Amino acid sequence: MNQRKGLVMREIRLSEMAQSIDLLNYVFQMSMSIKQDRRFVSEKSRQFNVGHALGWFDGDQLVSQILSLPFQVNVYGVAYEMGGITAVGTYPEYSKQGLIDSLIKKTLAVMREEGRYISYLFPFSIPYYRKKGWEIMSDIVEFQVKDTQFPHYTEVSGKIRRVDTRAEDLVNVYEKYASRTHGAMIRNTIAWNEKFHEDFWEEKFVDSDVQLQAAVYYDEEDEPQGYLFYRIMEENFYIDEIVYLQEEARKGLWNFVSAHKSMVYNAYGKTAGNEPVAFLLEDSEIIQKVSPYFMARIVDVEKFLERYPFDEPNFHIRLKITDRMVEWNNGTFEITSADWKVKVQKVEGDALENITVQMSIQTLATMLLGYKRPKYLEKIERLKGTTETISMLEDILPIGVPTFIDYF
Repeated sequence: MNQRKGLVMREIRLSEMAQSIDLLNYVFQMSMSIKQDRRFVSEKSRQFNVGHALGWFDGDQLVSQILSLPFQVNVYGVAYEMGGITAVGTYPEYSKQGLIDSLIKKTLAVMREEGRYISYLFPFSIPYYRKKGWEIMSDIVEFQVKDTQFPHYTEVSGKIRRVDTRAEDLVNVYEKYASRTHGAMIRNTIAWNEKFHEDFWEEKFVDSDVQLQAAVYYDEEDEPQGYLFYRIMEENFYIDEIVYLQEEARKGLWNFVSAHKSMVYNAYGKTAGNEPVAFLLEDSEIIQKVSPYFMARIVDVEKFLERYPFDEPNFHIRLKITDRMVEWNNGTFEITSADWKVKVQKVEGDALENITVQMSIQTLATMLLGYKRPKYLEKIERLKGTTETISMLEDILPIGVPTFIDYF
């Protein structure tokens, strides 16, 4: 329990969840029908049961809060425990008191204790969360394809089956996809529940009875190789998620979309920002918009680096990190690798400056996840080091931009 100016910081009890929802409704000005409100309460109840909810209270009144959820993500083939941040908010009359800062610091400490050395969040304000140590790690592309632009591929030997949205074949495809996709969520029950109820946040589906549907592509051996989550509403086809393990599956799924040509005028969709949607279509003159999506933060630099899959077997480098939120990440971290055996330790002093690269905690996150490369970050003055050391970073860091298609 923590105290400040008559306020008390403590965990939010399940019996106080209604206050948490009232706070979110006020801060984000969500106007909900009774039907929506019931769904929102149901979803938040699930999150509260498995997450760590922390708040500041003025007497019995919740005035500021944060919720972290337990997830896993794939970082270049290594499964990391990840803390997902959501439901962050403070009543305006309690702002400018550092309440959120203190909640973030405590939440990061809890994540660290639980072995969650990386955190993701969807930002309501990118500048705000950059100040707290998070940085952009993925993009999202939203697209519109006219019915006259729908592709039709002839050399597709498999078949499509419409299935239940929770079908085992569909889940198996996603698990294979996540195991080979850098940055992706390794979905647990919480993540799947969020996926099935994402439409709550989609304004166009508010108060609509249009249900999420699913289709799976099977190859000639009847093995599932891809799937599609979609909705059909007002003569439009909405692609909620498209996942495939091979090119034939991608073509087969788009043929399924094209089969609805007599029913719809457009296909609208969203997918990972590094998916070349327009390029892959014969008629590439579609409408598409790429936007920053999720942000990431390194919770514990030393522990994160110890498991990080560096690309070179032998090297010696130092990273000097500044973190304004938590003291354990401030300082110089020496990384030594001999025959792929990596050793990381925090060191004192400014010796060996010739092998030291300086950067902020948020720059470290976007660099280690591959969203931006060291040479580019040096060019825009986000990190500082010798030419040789920057080149070493380029060599030892794996290549690949993160892919993230979830929401929480």
